[in-house]
Amino acid sequence: MQNNEFQNMGDDSPKKNIKIAFLTVFIAVVFGIYVLKLFSLQIIESYRYKDRSERISKQETVIPAQRGEIYEREALVPLASNSDSFAVNVVPGEIPRELYDTVITRLAGYIGVPRKVIDAKIKSRSDYSSYEIKTNVSFDVISNIAENITELPGVSWRNKPVRTYIGMGSISHILGYVGNITEDEYKRMFNEGYKKNSVIGKAGIERQYDSYLQGIEGKEVRTKDARGRILDSVPQITPPQTGKKLVLTIDNRIQELAEKTLGERVGAVVVLRPSNGEILAMVSYPYYNANIFSTDEYAAEYNRLTTSPNSPMLNRAVNATYPPASTFKTIMTTAVLSERAFPPDRYIRCTGKIEIGDRVYHCHNLAGHGLLDLKGGLAHSCDVYYWVIGLEHLGVNKIAHYAKEFGFGQSLEVDLPSQSSGFVPTPEWKQRRWRQNWYDGDTINISIGQGDTLVTPLHVANMMAMVCNSGVIYKPHLLKEIRNPVTDEVEKVVEREVLHESTIEKNVWRQVKYDLRYVITNGS
Repeated sequence: MQNNEFQNMGDDSPKKNIKIAFLTVFIAVVFGIYVLKLFSLQIIESYRYKDRSERISKQETVIPAQRGEIYEREALVPLASNSDSFAVNVVPGEIPRELYDTVITRLAGYIGVPRKVIDAKIKSRSDYSSYEIKTNVSFDVISNIAENITELPGVSWRNKPVRTYIGMGSISHILGYVGNITEDEYKRMFNEGYKKNSVIGKAGIERQYDSYLQGIEGKEVRTKDARGRILDSVPQITPPQTGKKLVLTIDNRIQELAEKTLGERVGAVVVLRPSNGEILAMVSYPYYNANIFSTDEYAAEYNRLTTSPNSPMLNRAVNATYPPASTFKTIMTTAVLSERAFPPDRYIRCTGKIEIGDRVYHCHNLAGHGLLDLKGGLAHSCDVYYWVIGLEHLGVNKIAHYAKEFGFGQSLEVDLPSQSSGFVPTPEWKQRRWRQNWYDGDTINISIGQGDTLVTPLHVANMMAMVCNSGVIYKPHLLKEIRNPVTDEVEKVVEREVLHESTIEKNVWRQVKYDLRYVITNGS
């Protein structure tokens, strides 16, 4: 029995050997085919693939986008437009050493710059930094360079248009100006699509609505070989998109009239449309010529402007604060009527002065106004009348409350990059700031818009608009609408927006309007 088992095992052995041999041959064949394929790819066909990779590449050329234009309210006259201009750059390290002199000489001829000027700007032939060789280059010159770009390795250009503003000087504070993006600005804005060579708005509307004005760059893609020869007959072009067309609320006729009326007096004029908050005119003097920022001398001029004692770059309409003075008596009149603090037909005698403790405060009319009721006190802007009202019938807390009701001490959210909120003093503030108590003299000051009370000219204009609207303040704004730069289709209209609606009774507003009209017909 045991012998039979060994016999059977012996009979199976040749079959197993055949199977093993067959499997070994099969593996060897597969491995051989794999090795041959690798050999073919790496040795035989490598030259073909290498040749293809070396001779085919893509070249992208940026097509600059025009910055959007800015127009006055009728959309007929451009306030800010563009003059075609470019900057030519060279990266010397990208120029083959044997072609360097030829390329630079050719470029000098194209842009009309002596060869020695270009050499002076380039620190090293092997440097991979981008050097700006010339600015204010025309579109025709750039077109000529583009047509011969295969002969100019290392040469590029970028959109650097000259921003042009209309001649009216007072428009500068509204529009602002543009300039090259700084390193700090780029760090903050790079994730918004800005580049290191971007030109951005630096002030005014140019800065406030820069994202609308920027536009989107296009590009031209060409296929070329290792020698720079173009392989495709038609380039792949993604056209640029011009920035949006902005239409402002500014009325050029009113703006010009306001400019002439203010003349060369340091100050500001603001004209509002009460029904919707549109700013029809905004003038601040002294102003500056925004066109200087498009010249090569802009750095020196900017330094002169920012160090001038007259601060010509300060928009006094929204950034400078002043005591509201007698305009504050409009708020005092509203407060008296709303609080029923003192009968409007009861008289107060103005003798030209008032004594508080050991101090004497004089009215602007030293002889005195005599007996005055509320409308008479407003019409003649009598200090004594409002001192008595403030001290004896309203008090500082109610005065401060009504000042804030009119938007004083608060941002009016005008669409400009910066603005002052002004300031309304209170006893709590004085104690916190100066560690001092509030005195009657402080109430004397605040009652006629003096002392620590500070507002911008826009606050005062908005105060009067609130009276016209019987207690409603609309957000003041300079942008009227946004249009498509190609079709001129209106894409967005800025609707009026309520900033604040007072709870003061309507009959109070009617009386305040009547008293203000009385100022015109019977006032001083």
